[in-house]
Amino acid sequence: QKVGEEAVEAAIAALVETPERLVSESADLLYHLLVLWAAQGVRPEQVWAELQQRAAQPATREGV
Repeated sequence: QKVGEEAVEAAIAALVETPERLVSESADLLYHLLVLWAAQGVRPEQVWAELQQRAAQPATREGV
């Protein structure tokens, strides 16, 4: 729930707030993602590896 709340706040900040506010909200979102990952036994390295794998593939998903 907290991750969703912070994601919405970051999106709103991107649309109608200052860049500084977006930085703050992004930090909140990343913090809560890290907490969620830890609770689920996911290491940040796993997420980075997934992102690297996606970057190496041609964009096939819409909006990517």
